[in-house]
Amino acid sequence: MKHLLTLLAALVVILLPGCAALRRSPEEKAAEKLRIEQSLEAREYRIDVNYMLPLRGPGKSVTGSYSLTIDGSVVDSYLPYFGVAYNIPYGGGKALSFKGSIGEYRDSGWAKDRRTIIVSTDNGEDTLTFTITVFDDGTADISVRSRNREDIGFRGKIGPLKNGSQD
Repeated sequence: MKHLLTLLAALVVILLPGCAALRRSPEEKAAEKLRIEQSLEAREYRIDVNYMLPLRGPGKSVTGSYSLTIDGSVVDSYLPYFGVAYNIPYGGGKALSFKGSIGEYRDSGWAKDRRTIIVSTDNGEDTLTFTITVFDDGTADISVRSRNREDIGFRGKIGPLKNGSQD
């Protein structure tokens, strides 16, 4: 028992400084929020997705380069889909993998620690609405509403498109 307590104390001493190093200073947080804000104002950002939340069933981690990109008046969606489709072309169609023009772009501005953006588009097979919630720590949630498929959600990290400073 004495050896177990000694081992536990040693682990705490080793891991505790590492946890403190993960915390960001107020200056780093402010710089991150400014970088995010500039990308959102310019409508030039990309959300790299690492988790999906289908309407039915459990959430799932995703691997690969799934993302949603906004570049001016263009939306480039490369997102996985898992759910029920009501009216789609034979073979599944485009689903959430397409590039198209933005029909409507509404930005609510910052409210506390988040900002909500609504992007509507038509991919030629379906009308889609992306509700993007961006948090000041650089994380983002995406909710996708489709006319022909069940809703689905995603989580990821937002970054700018320009200057190659993608995280």
